[in-house]
Amino acid sequence: GGDAVHAPTPFAPPRAPAGKTLSVTVHDTVPWTHPETLTARGVSWHRSMIARAARRASGLVVPTRAVADELAVLIDVDVPVRVVPHGVRVWPEPAELDLPEQYVLALGTIEPRKGIDVLIDAVTALDGTALVLAGQPGWGGVDPVALALERGLPAERLRVLGKVTDAELATVLRRAGVLAVPSLAEGFGLGLLEAMAAGVPVVHTDVPALAEVAGGAGVVVPRGDAAALAKALREVLGSPSLAADLVRSGRERARAFTWRRAAEAVWAIHRRAHE
Repeated sequence: GGDAVHAPTPFAPPRAPAGKTLSVTVHDTVPWTHPETLTARGVSWHRSMIARAARRASGLVVPTRAVADELAVLIDVDVPVRVVPHGVRVWPEPAELDLPEQYVLALGTIEPRKGIDVLIDAVTALDGTALVLAGQPGWGGVDPVALALERGLPAERLRVLGKVTDAELATVLRRAGVLAVPSLAEGFGLGLLEAMAAGVPVVHTDVPALAEVAGGAGVVVPRGDAAALAKALREVLGSPSLAADLVRSGRERARAFTWRRAAEAVWAIHRRAHE
């Protein structure tokens, strides 16, 4: 039933069913901007499905203005595009986890565009600070343990948790000294927002979508620059006042993002299409 169909990924019907409207979410432009970080089949599939939605859907939903701007340059978009930022969830009670006393945290799928190699180089330069990675392995064969061995980060300073439960994620966030987001490309950066909501200072790269979501509430470093990342992490970990300022501004920024607001914005696309 209902008059609206929303596809939360490009895996969507070829066109809106009779008498209904169709909105399709496009999370990022990585298949065009960083195709080397996906399989050839993945690049082809995403490009064709997104291009089809841009011609036939009632509207596209993107998480940031950065993605909207990039799409407009990369493909022909014949339908309305609505920027609908993601929301932040309510955290459960934390779980029991054995974690280092002080650590830099990184969240998300372990894959080439996440900049894990740069992050390992940066953390290696921080005396005694550990790195905790929370996220499932993705495409590309990125092996953090092998990278750490190759780049000189002692094994005892790296903790690879893999995929974590919501309760475990609440724990790793609560105890982190800083969240690092060293990505080369992103469409939104949900981990960044989750960290801000949890009261964790954030250091992120200058990817446009990350800068848009952070809204000035994080420390920005150039993509691929391990020395700049190490310097920023060292400053946050070594300055309680800077960390407190980032926590305060991050919490304030995160309050602007709710799933209810996102749902209402998506529904507005369908309402307009029916008018």
